[in-house]
Amino acid sequence: MKRRVFLQQAAAAAAATLVTRSASAALLPHAQSKPNIVVILADDLGFGYLSSYGATHVHTPAIDSLAAHGVRFTNAHSDAATCTPSRYAMLTGSYAWRHDGVQILPGDAKLLIGQDQWTIASMLKGAGYTTGLVGKWHVGLGDGRIDWNGEIKPGPCEVGFDEAFFFAATADRVPSVYIHNHRVVNLDPADPIHVRYDQKIGNEPTGREDPELLKMKLSEGHDGTIVDGISRIGFMTGGKAALWKDEEMAATFANKAVEFIEKNQHQPFLLYYTPSDIHVPRAPAEQFAGRSECGVRCDVIDQLDWCVGRITETLQRLHLEENTLIVFTSDNGPVVNDGYDDGADRALHGHTPAGPYRGGKYMITEGGTRIPLITSWKGHINPGTSDALVSQLDLLASLAALCGETVPKGQAEDSVNVLPALLGRSRTGRQSLVEEAQVLAIVDGHWKLIDRSQRPGLHPRPLPKPTAGAMETKVTDEGYPTAALELYDLSVDPHETRNLAGVHPERAARLRQELVRLRTQAKS
Repeated sequence: MKRRVFLQQAAAAAAATLVTRSASAALLPHAQSKPNIVVILADDLGFGYLSSYGATHVHTPAIDSLAAHGVRFTNAHSDAATCTPSRYAMLTGSYAWRHDGVQILPGDAKLLIGQDQWTIASMLKGAGYTTGLVGKWHVGLGDGRIDWNGEIKPGPCEVGFDEAFFFAATADRVPSVYIHNHRVVNLDPADPIHVRYDQKIGNEPTGREDPELLKMKLSEGHDGTIVDGISRIGFMTGGKAALWKDEEMAATFANKAVEFIEKNQHQPFLLYYTPSDIHVPRAPAEQFAGRSECGVRCDVIDQLDWCVGRITETLQRLHLEENTLIVFTSDNGPVVNDGYDDGADRALHGHTPAGPYRGGKYMITEGGTRIPLITSWKGHINPGTSDALVSQLDLLASLAALCGETVPKGQAEDSVNVLPALLGRSRTGRQSLVEEAQVLAIVDGHWKLIDRSQRPGLHPRPLPKPTAGAMETKVTDEGYPTAALELYDLSVDPHETRNLAGVHPERAARLRQELVRLRTQAKS
């Protein structure tokens, strides 16, 4: 009996695999070469920051054009509410909380991705693509000690990228220099770079000691070495010829992205374009500064849109639109005041950065991980809006299916092939996903459970027995509910204001068990 059931299950699984492969093959456009892929990952861009997602105080025509000719997803998620975990997860197809140490990194942290670990870049490189990174990296460099004046490796080139023009961490962290492949750009050997995060080095002015030198005031932290009139997190000395100018950064990255496309226009390519906008410090170029209705934060949204326009215009000029899949998204939800007193929090004027959702960056509520996601591919995508549940984790498996690649066992263990949804051929995505901030939550259909006893990392905490106290809801200073267990019906309560854990204890218990199951097994 058991053998017969096993054989029936095996046959069903094989049939399902065959159907999936056949469906993926059917989605490929006739017999042409593999499509180019451009992944645009904005920084801290919330669900409510684009006019195509309902924003009324900003105008984003280039990004809106992608939405008008592609699929605009309303139920797309990053893995985490902060940048390093979400970027790690998207690149590898593995939940960041499965891996100890995947958290917001300083600028001198070691590489988090294993050189034998599959990434979107290494997968596509193996499929015959030329792969390029332009922009922010922030998943570590080196093996524990970085020589900024020599070869900086391992890094992007060791995990799948043929070419990489990037900075190490974030624009508000030192070292404030660009890196091309393995070396700092424009470094003068006579002026070596040294970086520390645990103590001050050298005699460079800092935001804490020399605030009169700042062109951007502080609100908290960010009081380390001053570069280009802006103090950063951490301390550095040297490398003066290599230091960037913040107001020139957006154009620098956009130009490099255009160069990569032009250079590789006659062969399949992946461009992983990760601009710094709209992350702090917000220092827009002169053509964008002071031009928007809602302060500097919206100025850099305008700048981001201009950069996206540079890429789409290049694809049009080179007649690559019909052979290029573009994916536009953001690494996590929005934050308004994040260490610099740039006036962004005083210039909202009714604008809601997270749209209808509560919270933002750093938070486990939907505003932290519910992000814009747009797919566009001229002639191959049915335009429209999709409420399919999808995760950035799914890009690896989906792109692998698009290119006819098979994900090896033990790789991309949490990535789901949702290619039909990404191409607008299906309204069905994945059934459930896990969200990460300081704690974990699970979304299953329209239900969401926040379990504050479960925290990121390799070792899940024992599942305590549900108690009345665990279901008891307290109210925060902002008037929102909080408890050890929080259960929300997102279909009627997207702002997560009514905790239903006490109303539906069986459902809450089932979702807790499912969350622990996902944590204790090696894959989704």
